[in-house]
Amino acid sequence: MTAISKPAEYGLIPREIAIQMSGLELLQAVISGAQPGPPIAQTADFRITEVENGRIVFEGMPSMKFYNPLGTVHGGWISAILDSAMGCAVHSTLAAGQTYTTINMTINFVRPVFETTGKVRCEGIAVHGGSRLATSEARLWDEAGKLLAHGSEACLIMTPPKPQG
Repeated sequence: MTAISKPAEYGLIPREIAIQMSGLELLQAVISGAQPGPPIAQTADFRITEVENGRIVFEGMPSMKFYNPLGTVHGGWISAILDSAMGCAVHSTLAAGQTYTTINMTINFVRPVFETTGKVRCEGIAVHGGSRLATSEARLWDEAGKLLAHGSEACLIMTPPKPQG
């Protein structure tokens, strides 16, 4: 298991570099700071704190800037951290050159999230990894261990065609 601190910068990893690494290697490079973190992580105030094959942990800070008109953290922010954890759990299992995209996800909101909730922890687990379809689950907790939300996701696995020779 790799547990490292915040990436040194945010940006995009050049495709020619990203496709040379396995998903686990790429995610380890992001959390070590060897590669930039994704811009969404900076914008949404969440980051990867642990990664291993088939498992990833994000931590995030809900704040008033993510509030909806009803005075709670918008479900989109909660969905974003859950989607990131579920997708990256799948990504951590992929071979070099493979990519994925989310094809569906289901989110269950259990408790409201506020700025006063404090730091949250989101763990994603790969449940099934096939050659074309992978599934994953994630749970979001507050610091006291209370479940805030959970979800499941299916991802399409894409492997570039082998060169004809």
